[in-house]
Amino acid sequence: MSNYYIVNNNQTRNPGLHHEVHTLEHANKLGIVNRISLGYCVNEVEAVRKARTYYQDADGCAICCPNAHRG
Repeated sequence: MSNYYIVNNNQTRNPGLHHEVHTLEHANKLGIVNRISLGYCVNEVEAVRKARTYYQDADGCAICCPNAHRG
């Protein structure tokens, strides 16, 4: 099952300064509105790969994308 992912246009600390990738559901819970839609992806690793075409520092959210979170 695939999820819909977004990348936050605003950098966040996690602990470094990154553009975080979130599932759409988690982004909506966090109220992230300044974002780029990445579409449906097989997993968070694929979503981060897509996000890096926009931001080289893209990283997965530790909560909703733990398999793509580098920290």
